[in-house]
Amino acid sequence: MSLRFSFWKTLAAALCSVAWLPTGSLASGFGIFTHGAAPLGEAAAVTAHGEDPSSVFYNPALINRLDGTQFEIGTTLLFPSREFSCVSGQGAETKDAVFYPSTFFITHKISDRVSVGFGVFSPFGLGTDWGTTWEGRYLATNSEMLTMAFNPVVSVKITPRLALAAGLDIVYLDTTLEKNVNMNGLNFALGGIFGPDILPDNGFKFAGDGTGVGFNIGFLYDVSDTVSIGASYRSEVKIGVKGTGSYATQFAPVLVNASGKADLTLPQQVSAGISYSGFAPLVLEAGVRWEDWSSFRQLRVTFDNGTSQAAQKNWKSTFAYNVGARYRFNDTISLLAGYLYSDNPVPDETFEPSIPDADTHLFCVGTELTFNKLILSLSYAYQKLESRTKSNMVGDPFGLPGSGTANGKYTSDIHLLAASLVFKY
Repeated sequence: MSLRFSFWKTLAAALCSVAWLPTGSLASGFGIFTHGAAPLGEAAAVTAHGEDPSSVFYNPALINRLDGTQFEIGTTLLFPSREFSCVSGQGAETKDAVFYPSTFFITHKISDRVSVGFGVFSPFGLGTDWGTTWEGRYLATNSEMLTMAFNPVVSVKITPRLALAAGLDIVYLDTTLEKNVNMNGLNFALGGIFGPDILPDNGFKFAGDGTGVGFNIGFLYDVSDTVSIGASYRSEVKIGVKGTGSYATQFAPVLVNASGKADLTLPQQVSAGISYSGFAPLVLEAGVRWEDWSSFRQLRVTFDNGTSQAAQKNWKSTFAYNVGARYRFNDTISLLAGYLYSDNPVPDETFEPSIPDADTHLFCVGTELTFNKLILSLSYAYQKLESRTKSNMVGDPFGLPGSGTANGKYTSDIHLLAASLVFKY
């Protein structure tokens, strides 16, 4: 391989490298915590008092409180809206989209001391679609990521007041990134090898998938008949993503389709909460969640042609704080409400539009309707992300003309509608 050929390959990879992990919901970064309508109604403040099979996710030590065999299915409809505005006034907004991360949980009480459970859910993901004509099209146009976790757990009651649980996390990830390639900027950097004409944008797409394995543990201790303390931990999951980068039009030897791989570490997470039921029929819980996004320091893509490109992220760990309330109005109706605040992991120097994350506020209401062995939960939540300003050089690594840093103000919010159905057998 000639030096000039290698240079072209490396430069092309650099110009086409972007973050490809879209914004999530209820959690920081690209995490998702919409696993069950009842927990959503309490802003996920259910680590110490959850009452349905979704506890497999939130704190598996709680499943000892569930009698017999119970099934839960559910989904959450998410309606995100993101807008961009800049000094020039040429703003943009993401295309209308609906996401629907869905869940399935099952629990079974083997004995008074031992219960088992299994869950299928999406712990990370969602997406952003800015279109192909906006200012930041060389950073991101369409970014999508889907994860699916398969989580068997077992919970053991050590004493009448103490329960411990453990489980295995098997996570599948599938992602697609699309962006435009600035052919005029590339032509300028390469000394005009494509001639003097003004060139249209090219399209670039990376699609890949991978699987990783982690674990989770849970803890529940009843301090008294009215006070409980719960905690849960989910380990980081390392995933090797393999895929293919392809161009709408290939320009050999500079822009050619190639297979590549990247190593991604999903963060470890710790949740803790304390619940109080002394105001029966009202149950209150306050909680905290820590997510170790510092594991996302760099995204390196290595192509099979021998080139690679690393994008610095330098994310930081985050904390979220939530409070939730459940009021049992009668044997049929329970009312739910909650609030969550979370800071965000993305520093100003690496903030960019494929993950326009910001500090967030979440306001939740819901209801739970019990009909003998059938429980229907419905919730609504509004997530408001604080405005964020991009003023860095991400998207302009070589100072090329027309690179499109998309510097300006970003605002986002999300409406969430959730429904879950529990069947007790």
